[in-house]
Amino acid sequence: MVEDFRETVVLASPHLASFVKEAIGNRYRLVERGPIPPKPGSCLASALIVDGSRPFDKGWYDAMPNLGLIACFNTGYDGIDVDWARSRGVVVTHALNVNHEDVADFAIGQILNIYRKISDGSRWVSDGEWQSNKRLMTTSLAGLRLGIVGLGSIGQALARRADVMRMATSWWAPREKPDVPWPRAPSLIELARWSDVLVISARAGEDNRGLISRSVIEALGPRGTLVNVSRGSLVDEDAVIDALRCGALAAAALDVYQKEPTSPTRWSDVPHAFLSPHIAGVTDLALRRMAALVVANLDAFFNGEPVLTAAA
Repeated sequence: MVEDFRETVVLASPHLASFVKEAIGNRYRLVERGPIPPKPGSCLASALIVDGSRPFDKGWYDAMPNLGLIACFNTGYDGIDVDWARSRGVVVTHALNVNHEDVADFAIGQILNIYRKISDGSRWVSDGEWQSNKRLMTTSLAGLRLGIVGLGSIGQALARRADVMRMATSWWAPREKPDVPWPRAPSLIELARWSDVLVISARAGEDNRGLISRSVIEALGPRGTLVNVSRGSLVDEDAVIDALRCGALAAAALDVYQKEPTSPTRWSDVPHAFLSPHIAGVTDLALRRMAALVVANLDAFFNGEPVLTAAA
């Protein structure tokens, strides 16, 4: 039997297997372990691939005493305590700037669907409402006030699209960005109060859990729309549901949830909720780029070079 001298990489998120296998090919020996770590000290591999949006079991540190790299397949790494990893000498990487344009496209699609009533129009035709001589009035995007929470790569891609579509854009984030052309609101509450539609595109972490609170939703008001293409942890989901049920919020388009997959019964009687299964950044092109970046970071790590996209 010929010994396999290729570096071993452990995949702890089985749902990523098809994408990772194709990208890695024969470059590394890929071992699928599942999300639950094996017994302490049982795995001598030094690199681990995970879905960074899901909670990371710290038992992997004990299971892999040689662990030096946690490569997150996706952009987000909120499931990983990066400081804890760094304290143990482990580098965390993520898929920086590979799907932000697709996420921005998706957010615009949600806005178009809600204000131009695209899905409502489809139901009108299929349910026979169009034959009743009624008119389905929609809202122009011209002059629509778009508030963006978090002006990173996704937020800026969204703002560029909003400019073309004749919207007025403002934003808020904890830190100034002096080089961007869009005005920063004095506070998150002020941004919500000004906005017709508030899009959440901020990075998620323990420091901003529940950022979109009940008071922010109240400031957005009964004519406002909330769109979340970031992480469910940023939004007080119960407050959104309560506001939609009582008419204190006009609509909400959610692609992410506090618990995923979200329960359908949780939303069964919630009006004006436009729900999607965490697909804003999931496109064929984005997935290929994510997989390629995982491999590039693995190459750098095993060659003793700086990784390309270290988590902050």
